[in-house]
Amino acid sequence: MLDFILPFMVLILVVVFIHEYGHYYFAKKFGVGVTDFSIGFGKELFGWNDKSGTRWKICWIPLGGYVKFFGDRNVFSQADHDEILKKYNEKEREKLFTLKPLYQRAIIVAAGPIANFILAAIIFLFIYMFVGKDFTPAVINEVQIESPAEKAGLKKNDIILEIDGTKVESVLDVSKLITMSTSEFIDFKVSRYEKDLFLKIKPNIIATEDNLGNKINKRVVGIVIGAFNDKVNHVKLGPLKALYYSVNEVYFVTSSTLSYLGSMIFGDADTSQLGGPIRIAKISGQVAQFGIIPFLSMMAYISISLGLINLFPIPLLDGGHLMFYGFEKILGRPLSQKTQEGFFRIGMFLVLSLMFFATYNDLKDLGLF
Repeated sequence: MLDFILPFMVLILVVVFIHEYGHYYFAKKFGVGVTDFSIGFGKELFGWNDKSGTRWKICWIPLGGYVKFFGDRNVFSQADHDEILKKYNEKEREKLFTLKPLYQRAIIVAAGPIANFILAAIIFLFIYMFVGKDFTPAVINEVQIESPAEKAGLKKNDIILEIDGTKVESVLDVSKLITMSTSEFIDFKVSRYEKDLFLKIKPNIIATEDNLGNKINKRVVGIVIGAFNDKVNHVKLGPLKALYYSVNEVYFVTSSTLSYLGSMIFGDADTSQLGGPIRIAKISGQVAQFGIIPFLSMMAYISISLGLINLFPIPLLDGGHLMFYGFEKILGRPLSQKTQEGFFRIGMFLVLSLMFFATYNDLKDLGLF
């Protein structure tokens, strides 16, 4: 059990800390008072006060965190300015989040998710510079009989150039791109005798296990991939090239995740793959056994997911705050407290529903349902 819990705790602490520090950094930069910087929720396990009066603390439910601003219950509470002016003196007003210009409030809120994307890019940058990135061309070594690939016309020795319009940089991309595809047919671009061919393949969906032993519904086309000319091309990149591929990987994961979630909503993707903290804990423990690089890679992917989810326009999340600021910009005033509370209840329902569904999938994956 400790093999799962400890890696999970490290992963969550780092990813959540970076997210909350993004909020904290710009809050301090714009002169907003910060009373609490918490990793986790619930009862405080331990903490300390810094010179500015911020309470830094670790709480016993390590499934998130928050930054609390001076004089504010949360970033939704846009009370009447006359009441604020009466309650606080001039020096204290300078530290109030609600009295800051709209653009500063928006930057403070958006800084959390952006920090998660930056963390992921830095991790990929580190890996590509000091460990390397694979650029081995993907060649088909075998096409299985009666498989979707054979029926579509793929042949042995075809070199895979693109899948669903995304360039295949290495053999490692093929499985990833097939898995992330959600359409009925997968578009392949291959090179055969120096000619480019475009083929559509309808994959089979099979119940199987991944390399870590977790149950998944896998999309398969029936090909065996190998290195072109049996030569592996693993290259350590310079800073600029590594930065380019790091940013590109963050973009790819973000866009693919949005596409996959959209397909889930419309019923075209497998919702059983949506997991919660139990699955993350299990997989983080499994990945950690393979070494620091796979663990760091997973941390990068979780960081991207956290940043992306927090940008959804749902109250309780950073995206919900930004949505309210958008209304404020258009209307020239904040939404009424009653309207915000209505959105808040809807957001609470959506977040709790998502947590329930993800947890159900986790427990089902453990064989408890």
